[in-house]
Amino acid sequence: MSDFSALTATITARKGADPAESWTARLLAGGPEKCAEKFGEEAIEAIIEAVRGDPARLTAEAADVIYHLAVMLAARDLTLDDVAAELARREGRSGIAEKGSR
Repeated sequence: MSDFSALTATITARKGADPAESWTARLLAGGPEKCAEKFGEEAIEAIIEAVRGDPARLTAEAADVIYHLAVMLAARDLTLDDVAAELARREGRSGIAEKGSR
């Protein structure tokens, strides 16, 4: 997996930016609900591209999904590192067993 620390640093730096000048700041100013709404829109666009089968378009939409996921997490003071830690915690467990434990 790639290192997303630069993305996290950019999002953190933009938390206090002017929403008129930064898309990230504008999303965060809208609160967690707005961030979640935008993440959902981007996820749907990625699903559409996955079905269509254009690798370049899917890659672009997947990048949008990851960015908007990171912003949504930041709206709740979480990071992609928190997600990575959760994935590491689950490593070595069957997905079926893990789902059953929830």
